[in-house]
Amino acid sequence: MRPPIIVSLLDTDLYKFTMLQAVLHHFPAAHGEYALICRKAPTRPLARLRDALEAELDALCRLRFSADELAYLRSLRYIKPDFVDYLELFHLQRRFVRVSTDGDTLKLEIAGPMIQAMFFEIFVLAIVNELYFREDDGPEVRAEGRRRLSHKVSQLRAFIDGGGVEDGYPLLLSDFGTRRRFARDWQHEVVATLAHQLPEAFRGTSNVALARELGLTPIGTMAHEFMQAFQALGVRLRDFQKAALETWVQEYRGDLGIALTDVVGMDAFLTDFDLYFAKLFDGLRHDSGDPFAWGEKAIAHYQSLKIDPRGKMLVFSDALDTGKVLALYRYFAGRAQTSFGVGTHLSNDLGLTPLSIVLKLTRCNGQPVAKLSDSPGKTLPVDPTFLAYLRQVFAVPA
Repeated sequence: MRPPIIVSLLDTDLYKFTMLQAVLHHFPAAHGEYALICRKAPTRPLARLRDALEAELDALCRLRFSADELAYLRSLRYIKPDFVDYLELFHLQRRFVRVSTDGDTLKLEIAGPMIQAMFFEIFVLAIVNELYFREDDGPEVRAEGRRRLSHKVSQLRAFIDGGGVEDGYPLLLSDFGTRRRFARDWQHEVVATLAHQLPEAFRGTSNVALARELGLTPIGTMAHEFMQAFQALGVRLRDFQKAALETWVQEYRGDLGIALTDVVGMDAFLTDFDLYFAKLFDGLRHDSGDPFAWGEKAIAHYQSLKIDPRGKMLVFSDALDTGKVLALYRYFAGRAQTSFGVGTHLSNDLGLTPLSIVLKLTRCNGQPVAKLSDSPGKTLPVDPTFLAYLRQVFAVPA
């Protein structure tokens, strides 16, 4: 009998902890509803995974944080003692998750307090991916994955050793691949390889368990769900981004200073990202739309506020591969600091077609919430009336 896929509650992305802490401290009674969304039809029906997924969820909900894991979280300066005390009592409640099928379609819905519901996302996506790819796993697939990984390392090493890195603008690469990984042990191998062979460029991983095990820096701040929740938390809709950013500032007081820009698009974000926020936050994260155009807008915005963009960080995290990382680095080096969070291209590049699944917040406190992405395919299917209203409020064209 196979062991469970998830064996530690640290086996998730850092931003789940940082968002959960902010939720616990600022809106602990909020209720969230999440849905699994498949953006592209998979090669094989996901519905056949239902029974195995149910069993994995049962195992997940039996996990607790160990004393050593809690001690590690306490060592992170931005994690507060009362939050770790809460986690000492924490376990995921199985009753908040419902799995069903509709023909070949796998359906999964989560509904419950956000301090519970939001913590399921990365675990669920990692489980579905690993269950799906078990059918393909084998020595030949792993060998192809290692060949591809070696090629990536060689590309990056040649760029670094060939003088491609400008003084004062380091090439910074992180693993953001937990949600899309081929398997847990494969992500471990990839991250350990990069840390060993590219120590001057590889800055860490979003996966807290891997960071702890390998002595790396855990990377992450906020995700879309944190910003989206403020669409339903009693502030004027036009002010939800500013309310979310202000809450983050009050919670972290200068730590974790990278703001996510594409909940209602970059243009609408920059309208709210005034001098106050531009000085308080260390930089911005790109997750949809043309990354070159996005970076140009960010730099122009900082310059319009008389802030030198060379002291700010532009974090790119949307569908990156090695070539795109190097192209973006070359383009912006000398103009701004850059960092690259690479997901599927690291954790699930073994010659197979990756899944394109997400688990997104659809309602908060009984009200619809939405994301108006700069990439049309990433705009979530939600209540069309609310979507139209959101577009109107932020002057985002359909």
